[in-house]
Amino acid sequence: MGCCFSKKRESEESLAEGEEEQPKLYSWDQREKVDPKDYTFSGLKGETVGRLPGKVEGQQFVIQDCENCNIYILDHSATVSIDDCTNCVVFLGPVKGSVFFRNCRDCKCTLACQQFRVRDCRKLEVFLCCATQPIIESSTNIKFGCFQWYYPELAAQFKDAGLSIFNNIWSHVYDFTPVSGELNWSFLPENAMVQDYVPVPATEEFKAVRVSTEASRSTVPISRGQRQKNSDESCLVVLFADDHATANARKLIDEMVARGFFLVQTKEVSMKAEDAQRVFREKASDCELLLNKGPVIALEFNGDGAVEGCHLIVNEMFTETKMFVSEKKETASGDVDSFYNFAEIQMGYEADRGVEPFPTFRERV
Repeated sequence: MGCCFSKKRESEESLAEGEEEQPKLYSWDQREKVDPKDYTFSGLKGETVGRLPGKVEGQQFVIQDCENCNIYILDHSATVSIDDCTNCVVFLGPVKGSVFFRNCRDCKCTLACQQFRVRDCRKLEVFLCCATQPIIESSTNIKFGCFQWYYPELAAQFKDAGLSIFNNIWSHVYDFTPVSGELNWSFLPENAMVQDYVPVPATEEFKAVRVSTEASRSTVPISRGQRQKNSDESCLVVLFADDHATANARKLIDEMVARGFFLVQTKEVSMKAEDAQRVFREKASDCELLLNKGPVIALEFNGDGAVEGCHLIVNEMFTETKMFVSEKKETASGDVDSFYNFAEIQMGYEADRGVEPFPTFRERV
């Protein structure tokens, strides 16, 4: 049985006289210790507080029991919970998972997230970018608009949080507890100015961050969502993946909006060759090889003459870039329906495979 201890004895003998054997270090022992207090705002009254870019870096954040405060989290987070806050202004940079409001009153917010949930709240005004359907429960007078905000680090923070600036269904709100004859949520006025609700932080701490609320500079394209369309004519544009796809999409949006058309919705999603026939029909063969390069970016524009307007801009400004553009107005609405029906199914399938379902509110209680 002595042989069982021979290696241990040899190891002990190999140590220099008086030298102690060092304990083994594991990877989790070398991680930087996180102090929850650095990621919590609690019990504040009448203060302007926040975190600058690079100060949260994907950690969870908690905001609770705050009153009459302005709170700016100018970084990406894992999840954010906001509980029992009253008359607060809140900005949240991209949140990889869920933002959950509970028991809040009279708050104005601008935020971007994967999932948005509201329970037992009253009078929230939210400029939202959300990759999945926003959900409210047991809440009243909740108003929604499209996310509108810019600072230089924001685009990179979206990528760090795994969010696309083009996947934003802010207006597809689901009321978990509807009341017959009443509407617990509505849209903010289309001409609502985000700075009138969530003003740019003016304290010395935030002056170094070049924040802008100008619509033309917003990191997330401003879409009309489910608001009533101005025209029966829409046009679908699909940009295929390359190094300039995002920049080209933004440039096309700017040009179309400048000419009086409206951006209704956007989407970034992966497609396979077998999906091309269903979406692009007779142009499928021209698109199949392009789908292998990465996700496509789709844009729906609305307005009388939208199809012709898209073709004019694409022919003038994007001669070296391959795009799918609806051929004529008579079939354009079918193009839009085909693509977005496909995208809804595809993104739901990817979520089922890759994202753990968010529990219902009653499961959390």
